[in-house]
Amino acid sequence: MEVKIWIDSEDENAAGKGVVQDGYARVWGKLKSFANKVHIVAHVIRPITDYNEISYHLLEATAIHLHFTRGPPEGQTSNQSNGQQATSDPYGNQNGAAGGGGGRLAYGTSSAARRVFEEILKAPQTHDGLHLMDLSKRLSMDPGQVTTATNELMEQGVIYTTCDEQTWAILEM
Repeated sequence: MEVKIWIDSEDENAAGKGVVQDGYARVWGKLKSFANKVHIVAHVIRPITDYNEISYHLLEATAIHLHFTRGPPEGQTSNQSNGQQATSDPYGNQNGAAGGGGGRLAYGTSSAARRVFEEILKAPQTHDGLHLMDLSKRLSMDPGQVTTATNELMEQGVIYTTCDEQTWAILEM
């Protein structure tokens, strides 16, 4: 499938750095169509350096397929008092819990980005996500600060844009 990403030519940390032709890469993005052709508009592209990620992806895709065709596994219980179910990423980090993203945010993530992530995580999880102005109001932050924070979070691959370029939701892993 064709993947498109817009890269700032002056950005030395451009997305896709290290990706080689016919190599494996992890891509976070969303499906779009133009002129009856479907493609992915990528937010983050990074090379795969640990080939266990490929096996993990295949297992994760199988688990998701089974979840949506047969329902959740028997005995699956919630560990949280608010009724949300905690899940683990492939490295055993908890997500779905409040408190800094439960290990999902990269070391050195700015405090503004952490606040934005926690606010999106606290909000009821819908397909629409939270809009820039909503986040700005809830956090008493300037819209420019929120935009900078969301760009940082999108580069980490923990949020994605939904209905427009100013509305974000948590990327479930």
